[in-house]
Amino acid sequence: MVKEARSWGTLFRGIELILRGRDPRDAQRITQRICGVCPTSHSMASTLCLDSAFGIADKITDNGRLMRNLILGAAHIADHILHFYHLATLDYVDVTKVAQYEGPSTALNSVKEFIQRGELGPFMPRYEGDYRLSDEANQQAVAHYLEALNMRRKAQEMLSIFGGKMPHNCGIMPGGVTEVPMVDKITSFLWRLNELRDFIDNVYIPDVLAVAEAYSDYFEIGAGCRNLLSYGSYDLDGKEADLTKRQRLFRQGTVSADLKLAELDITEITEDVKHSWYADSTSGRRPTEGETKPEAGKDGAYSWIKSPRYKGQVYEVGPLARVMTTYASGNPTVRELVDSTLSRFKAGPEAMFSVLGRHAARALGIKFIADSMPGWLLQLKVGEPAYIDYELPDESTGMGLVDAARGALGHWIEIKEGKIANYQCVVPTTWNASPKDDREQPGPIEQAIMGTRIRDEGNPFEIVRIVRSFDPCLACAVHLVTPKGRSLGEFRVA
Repeated sequence: MVKEARSWGTLFRGIELILRGRDPRDAQRITQRICGVCPTSHSMASTLCLDSAFGIADKITDNGRLMRNLILGAAHIADHILHFYHLATLDYVDVTKVAQYEGPSTALNSVKEFIQRGELGPFMPRYEGDYRLSDEANQQAVAHYLEALNMRRKAQEMLSIFGGKMPHNCGIMPGGVTEVPMVDKITSFLWRLNELRDFIDNVYIPDVLAVAEAYSDYFEIGAGCRNLLSYGSYDLDGKEADLTKRQRLFRQGTVSADLKLAELDITEITEDVKHSWYADSTSGRRPTEGETKPEAGKDGAYSWIKSPRYKGQVYEVGPLARVMTTYASGNPTVRELVDSTLSRFKAGPEAMFSVLGRHAARALGIKFIADSMPGWLLQLKVGEPAYIDYELPDESTGMGLVDAARGALGHWIEIKEGKIANYQCVVPTTWNASPKDDREQPGPIEQAIMGTRIRDEGNPFEIVRIVRSFDPCLACAVHLVTPKGRSLGEFRVA
């Protein structure tokens, strides 16, 4: 059994320091470089932050708001397809069983040839798990792995129609969007969206359910802290300047094990650094007062990740958080999606606090988004502006809040003499992969791993599945030790 777990972030980039002294508009471009997988979410958070600082947060046109939603939705569809098929599914699938395939599929026959030649990349190396899917289900999962590569490409193409390119779109910007909606682009977007919705309904969700049926015990593994926080996402009405009060497709708020929704108070967010390689003088501050002061080699620290906390407590962010806050708000569509899925396993909503709950939340959440997108397309006003002009302030502050694919993403800016004086980002993996805080509370991933029973200490696939369910956006190191301190090995999860 895992007695203690440490989630390490081993890379310091200092984006906040790079931004100091720059034109505020540079933030929307530079912060996208924080991540090559989810740059669109950073462009959205930074743009909302700059809208706020420039005093135009409640003046964005409906076209601008809707096209931002569509660009972000395309990014989230691509991201969730990537996560399930190309980062997580192989933890449950025995690819070698494709060697037994006898059929017409060109793709599967190609994989079969690779296996026979001993060329298994990218499927190997990996940890060996307790593979429970049938031969046929394994073959189908590998076929869908390959099909998902094409579907993810279509989602990226869809994003580029209004976003210009991917990664690092140039469409979302302060004031709205650079593109003007035209009939041909709306049609092209909708054509791809319909194909992706069919894939989500008839391939993605059934595959998640097939894994859940074979590995139903993972509804009881990896629960974690059981506190969830979401900033909400996809503005349904942009006329409210305060982002915490906006009507959004996914609801803002917090939920705990009792599944009661509580309103979000941004002033209760702080970041501890006792066990992070940053100066102790910066610990316990709100993001609006935050500083980035690296202190490599600090005694007692083991990560470059800070420890965000809400009201002093540990909170998980991500698809599970945004689905369950929206579920707790009483949204009928989300409640039906979640309840009908859980009824197949004779389980209640408390089962969502688990490895499989996170995977189910991703699949159901992306269906909720994809099914909402045709309505946004139909609301676009062809040929009308999607952008408003603005003036740069000499002094101002701003805040941008959005739920990225991996969870609550916040950007904060302070402008002085027309330049960036301070910029702070609190990203989803900062929440989930955080180390212990000033009160010695382990972070969400650490708590999810602790208490897990490991069948084989030399092959800890249970830990891999737990960590991967959070979809951390960095390489995580898990170090296993015996009670006497003897090292058993170090395992990296990409």
